[in-house]
Amino acid sequence: MNGNQYSDWVANYIVYNFSDRGLTVYREVPIGKSIIGKNRRVDILLVDEAQNKAISIECKFQTINGTAEEKIPYTLNDIRAMQMDAYISYGGDGFSKGVKHMLEASELAVHAEPEDLSHVNYSRTPNTLELDQVLAMRFNWWDIFTSNKYPVKLQNELDIKAD
Repeated sequence: MNGNQYSDWVANYIVYNFSDRGLTVYREVPIGKSIIGKNRRVDILLVDEAQNKAISIECKFQTINGTAEEKIPYTLNDIRAMQMDAYISYGGDGFSKGVKHMLEASELAVHAEPEDLSHVNYSRTPNTLELDQVLAMRFNWWDIFTSNKYPVKLQNELDIKAD
């Protein structure tokens, strides 16, 4: 999987799992200027018209060590400067230990990738949890967090004394 294929996978993953919630997914959208004054083009723009909310996502995928990861600090600074919610979605095993730590520690980065890179699918898995949770927080989909959970019921005084 290369960078463009990864961006396509993230976009399709979101469409497959969340378009029924009113989310529209766009690719390669021009949005303002970067921190160095260049015209910015975001990989993915997510729009929920009903809530009047949007999120941009920059996608970074690396399978081998290389210089592409040198863009990560710049990308983090650039999305921090955007006038909207923006995140980096990243995947692959090719990030150096330092850059991987930087991504894992950043509140603006989420790990997401297919469970099996040889068989791309769009299932929600532990490898997509961070992306799912950021989308849930930004678009107020609290059921993402509470699925398979039950609300706490107040125990009456007799039940408490019986324990």
